[in-house]
Amino acid sequence: MLIKEKINQAKAILKELDIDCWITFVRESSINGDPTLSFLASADVTWHSSFVITKAGGAYAVVGQYDKKTVEDTGAYDEVFGFVSGFKEPLTELLKKINPKNIALNYSVGSEICDGITYGMYLTLVEVLKPLGLENKIVSAEKIVSALRQRKTDYELGNIKEAVKEAEDIFKSAALFIKPGVTEKEISLFMKGEVEKKKLGLAWEEQVCPAVFTGPDNAQAHYAPSDQKVERGHLVNIDFGVKVNKYCSDLQRNFYVLREGETKAPEEVLKGFNTIVNAIQSAKDGIKPGRKGVEIDLIAREIIEKNGYEGFPHGLGHQVGMYPHDGTALLGPAWEKYANKPFELLEKGMVFTIEPRLNVAGYGICSIEEMIIITENGCEWLSNPQKELIYIK
Repeated sequence: MLIKEKINQAKAILKELDIDCWITFVRESSINGDPTLSFLASADVTWHSSFVITKAGGAYAVVGQYDKKTVEDTGAYDEVFGFVSGFKEPLTELLKKINPKNIALNYSVGSEICDGITYGMYLTLVEVLKPLGLENKIVSAEKIVSALRQRKTDYELGNIKEAVKEAEDIFKSAALFIKPGVTEKEISLFMKGEVEKKKLGLAWEEQVCPAVFTGPDNAQAHYAPSDQKVERGHLVNIDFGVKVNKYCSDLQRNFYVLREGETKAPEEVLKGFNTIVNAIQSAKDGIKPGRKGVEIDLIAREIIEKNGYEGFPHGLGHQVGMYPHDGTALLGPAWEKYANKPFELLEKGMVFTIEPRLNVAGYGICSIEEMIIITENGCEWLSNPQKELIYIK
């Protein structure tokens, strides 16, 4: 279902962008694959393989003989050519028939998700195109791949919604497990156990999913859980997501461990938490198709800074799909490392996180991560937004 949906979507995108031909060119994809291959084939391929989509509505594959049946079984291709000794002849004959005025390949300077062709494979394909006079008709497929990834189909969105629900359920279980004296590692192992019980996958690498941070002295992000113990008076932050049918959720939740005699968090903790909640809601209210991610990042960043906190050292939010960081457009500041991503126009069908953070001195990190989908006139929550601190007694 997914492959047919995405290939039909790709045909429409090629028409929209007036690009005659798009080729995804891979080999030994289990070792060095293209992120786009999951939309085009149901399994990895071995030999030099070409997946060719045209503006005229054609879909073709040139693959090794042993991979042919698997690709045919997708039902998404008009014709699948299987080769034994070499791919060049069947691909050349196909390109002669298509006679494209331009050919898009999966390379990009600014978007890693669109940069799937290796340099060696690029050079190999250029040598095939030269005798046809097509070597100077190559263009970047960045806009094709970006659109294909960000325009979520009903199937994709259904899986993402399920992944969000499952992650939220595990967060609820974790809230009952967390108590003074347990370590970050123990919390992480408990949550992984819940994932196994549900027969789900982790959204990113096991070492840092979930990432757990307790108290004021921690690595703050992208670091494995440690032996540090939860103590009373700690803020606890957990970054976690699961996969359902290859699609991810990516959420963060904030907990506060009550001291003896406390019935709520201290005012400085509540101020930090409420600032985060306000920043997330205000950013959500500002999201709509046609705006730029840099504008949305600024909304949240100004709220954080006006309340006396340092600006968060990362973008406000990233797209989510088959990967937790998936897509070109970004809700982020105009920083060198983000290239043009914050200036891409937001579009209906994009799924984003919103995740500002700040430090509450002496207590730890305040950070919540929610997920939204952009709609015709704004956006909608995919997660149930955390509006109150989760108290641990």
